[in-house]
Amino acid sequence: MAGTGFFDGVESVRFEGPQSTNPLAYRYYDRDRLVLGKRMEDHLRAAICYWHNFVYEGGDPFGGPTFLRPWSAGDLAAARLKADVAFEMFEILGLPFFTFHDRDIAPEGASLGESNRNVREIADIFARKMETSRVRLLWGTANLFSNRRFMGGAATNPDPDVFAYAAAQVKNAMDVTHHLGGANYVLWGGREGYETLLNTDMKRELAQLGRFLKLVVDYKHKIGYKGTILIEPKPQEPTKHQYDFDVATVFGFLKANGLENEVKVNIEVGHSVLAHHSFEHEISLAAAHGILGSVDANRNDYQSGWDTDQFPNNAPELALALHAILKAGGLVTGGFNFDAKVRRQSFEPVDLIYGHIGGMDTLARALIAAAGMIKDGALDRFVSERYAGWDRDEGAEMLAGNRDFAQIAARVEREGLNPQPRSGRQEYLENVVNRYL
Repeated sequence: MAGTGFFDGVESVRFEGPQSTNPLAYRYYDRDRLVLGKRMEDHLRAAICYWHNFVYEGGDPFGGPTFLRPWSAGDLAAARLKADVAFEMFEILGLPFFTFHDRDIAPEGASLGESNRNVREIADIFARKMETSRVRLLWGTANLFSNRRFMGGAATNPDPDVFAYAAAQVKNAMDVTHHLGGANYVLWGGREGYETLLNTDMKRELAQLGRFLKLVVDYKHKIGYKGTILIEPKPQEPTKHQYDFDVATVFGFLKANGLENEVKVNIEVGHSVLAHHSFEHEISLAAAHGILGSVDANRNDYQSGWDTDQFPNNAPELALALHAILKAGGLVTGGFNFDAKVRRQSFEPVDLIYGHIGGMDTLARALIAAAGMIKDGALDRFVSERYAGWDRDEGAEMLAGNRDFAQIAARVEREGLNPQPRSGRQEYLENVVNRYL
């Protein structure tokens, strides 16, 4: 593929091993390495996101753009150039997937019809490029939060015309995702929530959100889309409280609307932290409820109280998350999407490459460590032994519903039960984990 000139001097990134000092080489990410009998690439299914790489301009609440990208004009000509640069970067990094919001790839027009045509035009460029590229679409989504019309929400807006507009926009984004062979479609309700209850009818808004999601699922089946529908939990920011607060909240919402078998979750590290959970907690809970779909790989600055979207660089933290993912059977249609952006002082094109190299090596090291934990089985054996009583005799009978309160109480009195606590061995288990890191 002909170069755009944006990444002049940057060669394709290759695996060179841990001994390499080349800053433009992978040291741990060897896509063909077998881990538990499966290629590393197929475990991680890593994706490059469109928005933070090609839309974020380096601004913050106190200062404007610092990146000055050549496609920043915001028209269709700039969108075409942005697509060329994006696919050049996909090839340089050699990762298997990418992701996008509709407003990332094409400018908004004067009407929804014009906006949708713009999106489809760039999607057609993607389709042609994908014919000669190994990169595939992990997921697409619609931006229902940036335009001022969505200041009061999209599906949860008090104005039914905004609901209708959002539905029409999502329909187009789903059509494009289907056309490009996307493995998933994501719903991120950036403003599906409230700032104050003084002007909010929560019961009505939850009903609207449930109806919207049912429309999405119905349309998926109507067009024969085989991908997975995902919801991305986030507790706050930009709204004070969002209805997709965390995995537990999303699961309750799905159950209430009879959609727990239709929709899964896309879990982000930074959003988990904002909800005061660990990443592995959210993954384990999603797996327990059967709704683990995909994940976003990033990290927050723990000295800041907002979603800073930095590239992951903490292998021990991610190893526990990958341990939970491997135990759950891995990511099927999902993957690790780099929902991460370089810092506003990292304005040179090569900084985009450095960020992804570091992120991939971190994921690779975490995967190797997690696989070691799975293969050794020490953690699983301890947990199994700790709960062994529930798998036999009276424990199994109580759990199966074969004992009522009176029968349980009678046995306690008859056998003179006086159970004593047993150590949870947390420090020992933390030492076990550190063997692999």
